[in-house]
Amino acid sequence: MKILAVVGTKNTGKTTLVTMIVQELVKRGHQVATIKHTHHDLDVEGKDTWKHRKAGAKMVVGSGESTFFLINKQIELERILKSIKNIDEPDYVIIEGFKHVDYPKISTTPAKDDFTLANVDVFNIKPEDVVELVDQVEKRTYGLIPGSNCGECGFETCLDMAKAIIRGDASEKMCKMKKFKEVELFIGDVSIPLNPFVQDFIKKSVMGMVESLKTGEADKSCENIELTIRTDEGDIQ
Repeated sequence: MKILAVVGTKNTGKTTLVTMIVQELVKRGHQVATIKHTHHDLDVEGKDTWKHRKAGAKMVVGSGESTFFLINKQIELERILKSIKNIDEPDYVIIEGFKHVDYPKISTTPAKDDFTLANVDVFNIKPEDVVELVDQVEKRTYGLIPGSNCGECGFETCLDMAKAIIRGDASEKMCKMKKFKEVELFIGDVSIPLNPFVQDFIKKSVMGMVESLKTGEADKSCENIELTIRTDEGDIQ
């Protein structure tokens, strides 16, 4: 799952550019998810879900041909990305907004930083420009940052490698930790890097316990096993 942010000030064409990129990625056969950073309420006044929230429901879930969650609090981007990955891992996640993230970004203004892949004037962009832009997106974006800073890739930190990928001087394939994602540990919303030995130890321990339980067909049909440990300080998952 690779991540790209489209950032810029108001009325500079962020949404237009997101739709162009999504359409081109889908045309190339990729599955795409999007996240929009907004200060506005997405729920519509008068609808049933709005009535549920108005009545005091902390969380409202709409289920039908589509499923959506409405939660009365702001959730950190990393937790949203983790949830998307766990529900249905797409090839790309395109984020509109979140200009301070440490992921590749395309800016609709002249502003740039170490994570800026390109600056785009949306109002003068041509179809062939979108194709070239998505070519760069395919080559120079990456997924969730491991944060292990193991140095096995040749860079001092994971962020150094990320910046090199954006410049075209490295590839995500160089990341050793990306190859070992059978077991992931999150404490709160923070991803805790696990080396291959620790992952293998946890996997075998949990799988051994699961196999001793009477789980029926559950262990045969499910691709993932989730374990939540609750503490006095909060939930550790």
